Amino acid sequence: MSFNPLSVILKENQLTGPNYIDWKRNLDIVLTAEGYKFAITDACPAVPAADAPEQEKEEYARWKKADEMAKCYILASMSNVLQHQHQSKDTAADILLNLRDLALMSTRMAEGTPVREHALRVMAQLNELEVMGGYIDGETQVDIMLQSLPKSFDQFRLNYNMHKMHMALPELLAELQSAEALFTQAPQVLVAEQAGPSRPHKGRKRKKSAGKVKAQDAPVYPRPTPQAVAKKPKGRCHKCNKSGHWKVDCPLLKKGNSLVNVVETCLAVVSTRTWCVDTGATDHVCNSLQGFQETKRLREGEITVYMGNATKVAAVAVGDVTLSFDSSSLVLRNCLYVPSFRKNLVSVSKLVMDGFSVSFDDMVIIRFENRFICCGSLVGNLYVLKPNSPTVQHNELNNVITTSNKRKESSQMNQAYLWHLRLGHINLRRIQKLVASGHLGPLEEHYPTCESCLEGKMAKRPFTAKGYRSQEVLGLIHSDLCGPMSIQARGGFEYYVSFIDDYSRFGYVYLLHRKSECFEKFKEYRAVVEKLHGKCIKSLRSDRGGEYLFGEFRTYLSEAGIESQLTAPGTPQQNGVAERRNRTLMEMVRSMMSYSRLPDSFWGLALETASYILNMVPSKSVDTTPYEMWKGRKPSFSQFRVWGSPAHVLVQEPGKLEKRSEARVFVGYPKETKGGLFYSPGDQKVIVSTNARFLEEDYIMNHKPASRLVLEELRGESDGSPPSAQVDTSHNTATRHTESVPVQTVPRRSGRVSHLPDRWIGLGESSDSVPGGLESDPRTYDEALQDKDADSWNVAMKAEMGSMDSNQVWDLVELPDGVRPIGCKWIYKRKRGLDGKVQTFKARLVAKGYTQIEGIDYDETFSPVAMLKSIRILLAVAAHMDYEVWQMDVKTAFLNGNLQEDIYMQQPEGFIAEGREHLVCKLNRSIYGLKQASRSWNIRFDEVIQSYGFTQCPDEHCVYKKISGSVVVFLVLYVDDILLIGNSKKELSDVKVWLSKQFDMKDLGEAGHILGIRLIRDRKKRMLCLSQSSYIDTVLARFSMQDSKKGMLPFRHGIPLSKEMSPKTSKEIEEMKTVPYASAVGSLMYAMLCTRPDISYAVGMVARYQSNPGREHWSAVKHILKYLRRTKEYMLVYRAGSLLPLGYSDSDFQSDKDESKSTSGYVFTLGSGAISWRSAKQKCVADSTMEAEYIAASEAAKEAVWLRNFLVDLEVIPSLPRGITVYCDNSGAVANSKEPRAHRASKHIERKYHLIRDIVGRGDVDVAKIASEDAWQ
Repeated sequence: MSFNPLSVILKENQLTGPNYIDWKRNLDIVLTAEGYKFAITDACPAVPAADAPEQEKEEYARWKKADEMAKCYILASMSNVLQHQHQSKDTAADILLNLRDLALMSTRMAEGTPVREHALRVMAQLNELEVMGGYIDGETQVDIMLQSLPKSFDQFRLNYNMHKMHMALPELLAELQSAEALFTQAPQVLVAEQAGPSRPHKGRKRKKSAGKVKAQDAPVYPRPTPQAVAKKPKGRCHKCNKSGHWKVDCPLLKKGNSLVNVVETCLAVVSTRTWCVDTGATDHVCNSLQGFQETKRLREGEITVYMGNATKVAAVAVGDVTLSFDSSSLVLRNCLYVPSFRKNLVSVSKLVMDGFSVSFDDMVIIRFENRFICCGSLVGNLYVLKPNSPTVQHNELNNVITTSNKRKESSQMNQAYLWHLRLGHINLRRIQKLVASGHLGPLEEHYPTCESCLEGKMAKRPFTAKGYRSQEVLGLIHSDLCGPMSIQARGGFEYYVSFIDDYSRFGYVYLLHRKSECFEKFKEYRAVVEKLHGKCIKSLRSDRGGEYLFGEFRTYLSEAGIESQLTAPGTPQQNGVAERRNRTLMEMVRSMMSYSRLPDSFWGLALETASYILNMVPSKSVDTTPYEMWKGRKPSFSQFRVWGSPAHVLVQEPGKLEKRSEARVFVGYPKETKGGLFYSPGDQKVIVSTNARFLEEDYIMNHKPASRLVLEELRGESDGSPPSAQVDTSHNTATRHTESVPVQTVPRRSGRVSHLPDRWIGLGESSDSVPGGLESDPRTYDEALQDKDADSWNVAMKAEMGSMDSNQVWDLVELPDGVRPIGCKWIYKRKRGLDGKVQTFKARLVAKGYTQIEGIDYDETFSPVAMLKSIRILLAVAAHMDYEVWQMDVKTAFLNGNLQEDIYMQQPEGFIAEGREHLVCKLNRSIYGLKQASRSWNIRFDEVIQSYGFTQCPDEHCVYKKISGSVVVFLVLYVDDILLIGNSKKELSDVKVWLSKQFDMKDLGEAGHILGIRLIRDRKKRMLCLSQSSYIDTVLARFSMQDSKKGMLPFRHGIPLSKEMSPKTSKEIEEMKTVPYASAVGSLMYAMLCTRPDISYAVGMVARYQSNPGREHWSAVKHILKYLRRTKEYMLVYRAGSLLPLGYSDSDFQSDKDESKSTSGYVFTLGSGAISWRSAKQKCVADSTMEAEYIAASEAAKEAVWLRNFLVDLEVIPSLPRGITVYCDNSGAVANSKEPRAHRASKHIERKYHLIRDIVGRGDVDVAKIASEDAWQ
């Protein structure tokens, strides 16, 4: 008879709850024996696609079977109650996870059980579960322990949750044992009386009462009950000889005496610099005035302190005492000064009332809001604190308070790390030099790894050669210019130049709009430093950049007697001081920006702050600080705060009912005054203030990393005024320092980069720039090899070459005589998901088709693509009919096209055949970049798809249909993207399989994202939505409008645009060329064409002025962007309902002030959603509103004819009416469209607009009147 382990579990060890561990052990044995255990240990594999390899499908089926069998074993071996709770779980692993949590959370500690004993039992359970593969993280372990505590620990548990302590399990156990020990303690306490009127129960002696531990582990003694007070003692008072009370309660003693409860059980003489932590003292007591602040003298006998030996002593004064420790300070409020006291006391109950928590074990630990303040050791049965000698700190930043709570001056934090952040992320070596020189107090020798520094400072090994060092200030000045930067700084700055004194290493930086400003900044720098030191600059060392070589600069240096030292070509190391300074500055800027949450445009302020910091800290070259060598005095560090930290700034002259402070962000130090620079996200202004309260420690403790700043120096030069000296930069240009991650040096190149003028601050950047936080894609093969993702680019290029080989795109042949081969290049692109994260790396080999000659290399180039309105119509039908919407992608689609011409191409860079370098590629197939590539691919696809039984729609050549009985399948082609829409999953799957046999396809499953449009679907509600929120976010970031105000309307009515607003002078035209007007309009137009009909009119208006836009035109573009920021979540929605197409037309009257022309507009809906719309300026001048409306209705009628023909071709709307109704709100236009009327108002209308009468006469369109207020509801 065979052994059946399942029957044993069912009979002898059925799961009931508490026996989980024994049951789980047996279950593991059974599943292992049956071969199903991997179902609960291995992750569930992804559901394989239809075209997945057979091995992948078999693996999934094997796991699915094992999971089902494991679920059967688990459910069959538990009680009926547990079965009902868990039978709906998806997998066996889900059931086990829930059972484990239930078992652990049901563990309870009985009242009176020692904490240690219970903890050992719980930890044994946890260890056993880990052995069985059920790892439990530390946070869950703590939750289990807290949950298991009995009712007597309710206060402890409540305090833990309220203060969010987040302890590790060993630390929690130590706290629980301390609390347990205090539960059983009965400390001695004495009585305290307060001068003045008597208070009930205040003078009762509690010498034998047992204290209870509050949530903070400090005892709180129970007050006497009313019954206990009412019960009068027997006997007489020894003070007044009256009955009914004891001497301690005698009214005579309450006249002029005040008491505080203290314990006097000193077993050893304690130093006056030590403090005893006392659980019985009701007030803090100190025997020395050292450390007192704001002392108040007490009247004689005002407060009396009673001690344990029945003696009493008067307090002399009261005040606040600050105890300074290595990493923090503790302020004792209302401490009593008693000179005759033998020791200093810290009252636990007073600390608890002030919000502190105190715990006892082998040492005493004081915390505030779960942050470490100080600790003390056990000396002679007393817990003793040993603070440092009090010191006085001075602050140059007046009235600045750095703590977030008045009870403390510091928190649990690595102070070296705090100064690392305050000083712009400088390295530990520099901080240690500041400590050694006495500028900073004692700090930790190490601090945690700073992730912002890892992101901002990774670089190559430095050049190690050393040169001559100047022996005096201004003997040699190093200079270097950096820029243009990929991101524009506040103020429109794109460059900066640095000047560094070689002797002191004291540096200045100046932000620039253009390179040509470098000369003016040098003159400004020279005037300042020569006046400061009374000396003249002797030498200026720089590279061979054009800004240093043009004639005016060189003449100026010669006349001033300043030697110009230029680096040798290709040796930037000769200007290493400036190169290194710029690199260090940008490393600090990246680290500071990465740590902060400020917009990327704040890199300019971060740069000035970094320069200020570098002047205050030592370096390898200077033992002391540059500041000391430059100004002859030591710097102060009291003003330093963490850049980017929040602060509350005093409001100047607030109203009586207004706030006295406002929240701002610290962004640097002003140049001409003391204080700080503070930025307000609300009004986006930076102000100077000397009155602020910083929240830097809370900011650090709660810090979450921000997205990494990608700030790099662009490769082109941009200079509004070229140098007058003609310099051959092709081989004399020195290698320049490029700010990128990692830092590399790249040669300067000629070229021109646009600049944004000062008045366009924050308005935009070039269309080629990358939004902050996203890596820029390589532009050449060499850049890809040097990119941080070089391995991924190599894989992508090899995959592309693999596609070329498999499709037999070319053959290597000898180049025929008289034939010129075309070139090719690599295009790189990081494909990102909706969350902005990189999903794939794409490398595409493209031909340089712009070198092809028409008539020789190609004839026809036209290739159709699906119209967006066709896609919207089919999606509206799919929503109404509940059709499936699937998506596929043709890999390397153009490689499938057949060429009719002989085309020769050079071999691709990086993949030149070894030994056959002289050969060229004779193309057999079309390739990306060729003029005829798209057409060749479309012809090939059309032939293939029609051979499978699909029919091309006559009115939309990229929409195909296949209808067989009740089975309907539509195919939409947009270049290489394919949408499959239909009502039969089987037929759709067959189409996918067939297409995969014809081409190299990628199955994308159910459509979710196409052409930058996100598809959101609710099948239950038969609703399909189209959203472009991600695209709009990208557009807003590209033009620096992501933080702009939100607009209510896309267009400001009453402010008509015209050509009169365009720039007139050549200077204005040049300035406007730097504004990315056309790029912004193009980006808006794509959103308008896809999903946003609400901005059609506004985009149409601003698009008229692309040839010569002015300031007001650009303001109108920004207004649209602001509107999109508010409405970026707006979506086109298609629901199940009537599939009756409806149209609405409208027109304004002579809104164009330049040509007096009107603007037409129409929109058509299907299934409650818009499917087609247009807004355009009319071709002719209308002299009446009727004529303008008539022309608009004529344009709408032509669109209605196309829509009806297309819907008829689809054959899915059985009750489509003969004519589509188009609503118009002008009675004259409606009447004129239905019958010819010869009168003065219409006789001059161009004949082509009377086409509407023929359309209406045929019955294709019915024009109807609608009230204006109802037209757009």
